Amino acid sequence: MPLDGHFQRLRPVIAGLARRGFAVNVFTHRQYAPEVLRANGIFHDLFGQYPLDDADRTSMPVPCRYVTHAAKFADSISRDVAATKPSLVIHDLFAVIGPVVANRLGLPRVTVCSGHNLAPRRFTEILQHDPRVRLAPECLRAVDVLRDSCGIADASPFSYVSTLSPLLNLYCEPPEFLTEDERHPFAPLAFFGSVPSPDDADHGGREVPPRKGVRGDRELKVLVAFGTVVWRYYAADALRALTALTTTFARMDNVRAIVSLGRASIGAEQVAALAHANVSIEPFVDQWRLLQETDVLITHHGLNSTHEAIFHRVPMISYPFFWDQPALAARCQAFGLAVPLVAGQREPFGEIDVHAALDRLSAGEGAMQSALARAREWELAVMANRPAVLRQLVDLMA
Repeated sequence: MPLDGHFQRLRPVIAGLARRGFAVNVFTHRQYAPEVLRANGIFHDLFGQYPLDDADRTSMPVPCRYVTHAAKFADSISRDVAATKPSLVIHDLFAVIGPVVANRLGLPRVTVCSGHNLAPRRFTEILQHDPRVRLAPECLRAVDVLRDSCGIADASPFSYVSTLSPLLNLYCEPPEFLTEDERHPFAPLAFFGSVPSPDDADHGGREVPPRKGVRGDRELKVLVAFGTVVWRYYAADALRALTALTTTFARMDNVRAIVSLGRASIGAEQVAALAHANVSIEPFVDQWRLLQETDVLITHHGLNSTHEAIFHRVPMISYPFFWDQPALAARCQAFGLAVPLVAGQREPFGEIDVHAALDRLSAGEGAMQSALARAREWELAVMANRPAVLRQLVDLMA
């Protein structure tokens, strides 16, 4: 689906199978065509021919529209996929069209899990009480189509969190991030991680520079990034948080901060108000590159951002907004990889809170760097096991 973080987690799967000589047909949004081609995949413009808006323009949260899209275009997309003569369907958890196509064509399928510990039953229940939910009539009708005609017996407007495969699910974190009890809903599962592979031409294979410490006489480099999806639902909260952060940094002599807006549509006056002599505001950044020279990441704890920070051994200050973010923030804090900015999600804060979080990082710096080094080894280990997981995918094609 047209979600940057979700596509990023699929890219090493595409590249890994392509290196093994398979023709990997990738049905996705045209914005990812260059990356598909760099991974040696075969790009198919899924949404050019079958626009999401033609199925559903209004259902909220937006992924509910993926349910409507799957039902409306089930026959057409299944025919297009069949023309590639596939032997396996691999799909992002949110791509409800994946199990629809697999069922129509009688193919095995594998799900690439999304987020941290998104257990289907629990998150479906959360969504049933989510104040953001507004379902279009088309979405409600689509549920009946998926149940009656597409082989999805448990179809709901929230099927985008319940498309796990009975054959294999790829989990995009190291195994240490799920307890034994938490693993059961995802079984059978294989841990794949989310960090780009070392042989990825764009991202992987780079050494991590030595960390210089959080406090001291030198300039502290801070990166603030709340991802892209937060802005869709909680723009006012995100803007309030950025205002508090940038105002605080403007009064600090030894800080240079970069704020990534994650392509959010923010007015020029608001951007200007956030910017200061030592604070730059960027529409979007190459986060992987910036983390190599960042001392502290202030993060919402999106899955990709969190594990990229771990890979680069960057201490984190947690400010989660919703969904799986609070749980991942808590797990990182328990591992000693992050400190909270405030106690609750989206809770207002001020200058005192920012200084207190930086002080906690400074006071526990040695232990945190040891924890980050240990967690980085977890990332490397799960990446090293990817060839074995790819062999499991190949076995399913037999």
